[in-house]
Amino acid sequence: MNEMREQIRSYIVDNFLFGDDNGLDDSASFLESGMIDSTGILEVIGFLEENFSIKVKDDELIPENLDSIGNILGFLDRKLATA
Repeated sequence: MNEMREQIRSYIVDNFLFGDDNGLDDSASFLESGMIDSTGILEVIGFLEENFSIKVKDDELIPENLDSIGNILGFLDRKLATA
């Protein structure tokens, strides 16, 4: 899980924060902070599908699954456990 966290964190920092993690907290909401917009969430989904060999279904496109690093980790944990 720690390796997944680092992969996701690096992707977010490199692609949305221009390499400056500036104390990014795993529970920080991407949408509320303005860090990532709805188009950016689609990019995150593409990253997750490609790097973790999952498919994000339409009914899974909810903030509880994708709106923070912590939420993504929980979502991936559940998704990979059922794969």
